[in-house]
Amino acid sequence: MIQYKSAAFYQSCFALCLAAVVVFANLHLLQPLLPQLSREFQLSPLQVSLSYTVATFCLGISLLVYASLSDAWGRKTLLLLTLSGVTLSTLALTQVESFTALVCWRAIQGICLGGLPAIAIAWMGEEYSTPALVTAVGYYISANSLGGIGGRLLAGSLADIGHWQWVFWPMAGLSALSCYFIWRYLPVSVRFAPQPFRLRQALQNHAFHLCQPTLLLTYLIGGLNFLVFLNQYTFIGFVLAAPPYLLSSSLLGLLFITYLTGTIGSALSAKIAKRISVPLAMALGIVLMLLGSLLTLHGQLFVIVSGFFVSAFGFFLCHSLASSWVNQHATRAKASASALYLVFYYVGASIGGLYLQPFWQALGWPGVVLASLLMYGVTLMLALWLWLRSR
Repeated sequence: MIQYKSAAFYQSCFALCLAAVVVFANLHLLQPLLPQLSREFQLSPLQVSLSYTVATFCLGISLLVYASLSDAWGRKTLLLLTLSGVTLSTLALTQVESFTALVCWRAIQGICLGGLPAIAIAWMGEEYSTPALVTAVGYYISANSLGGIGGRLLAGSLADIGHWQWVFWPMAGLSALSCYFIWRYLPVSVRFAPQPFRLRQALQNHAFHLCQPTLLLTYLIGGLNFLVFLNQYTFIGFVLAAPPYLLSSSLLGLLFITYLTGTIGSALSAKIAKRISVPLAMALGIVLMLLGSLLTLHGQLFVIVSGFFVSAFGFFLCHSLASSWVNQHATRAKASASALYLVFYYVGASIGGLYLQPFWQALGWPGVVLASLLMYGVTLMLALWLWLRSR
């Protein structure tokens, strides 16, 4: 077992965190470039957002498979295979010449990106001592956020000084580097016991979780919140890229610094939940997202950005509590229960554009806010229902 502060701990934790930065940077880097891609390919916001959401959708669906495959094949083996796929697909993206090719390679990339989120925490739980595990999970989650923010900032900056495809070159290099560090510094699992892949058992576990009202409500809260929250950033990008704001891709990338308040929300989530219960704390997060969305209706850029700071705090407060609630209330196959939460989470993000687009076409940004308020109203009722069930 790897002990906290040992050389093996620092080496393996760094390898996993670097891989997390690479995975989430690759996943999210196209989001600030969508207005530019829309102009280049002459596509609507909904059409061009497919280049982004197809990766999140494929990642979400792949999680259902990777958790079971890693039980049979081994954690490190599957990590190396999927990260190698990330490297090759990212290299291929440097050469795409059509939007169709871009979407196809992003789908392949999304499938490969699902390996790390499905496996990393399971590997840590098997190989780290308890003090090492608590610390490593904190580092890993921070690396997820850093990757998402960093990928968007890098993409926006490079798109302003050159072509949007330039961003895939450094990302391919970082992806290859993460493969090397996983191969070199992630020890072969010592406490891992291979289990044969049983499709029927996996499907039975998923069906069991979906039939538990407490879990299903939590899945819906996480998925529907992310459906709105992530796609608000997509549509506000088109607002801020147009007059009177005319923000460049690099400045649009800076908008995602608002995610940093989400880190604070996650850190405070346990303390807030202890005071008012987990479901009520989730409801509080949703109320903050409602307020943040309303702030974005103000015309001043500073107030719009402030609204996203508030929404990010509320979203990650709710998300961190929902994910832990699933783990606590799953009575069996906890890994399967957590994987299902992430499936709802990422599939929700993938279909959010379909929900928001009609409101955008009819009313512009105020329509997006209206649609957001309606959906947050639904998740608020679900959170309050969860609170009533848990009393």
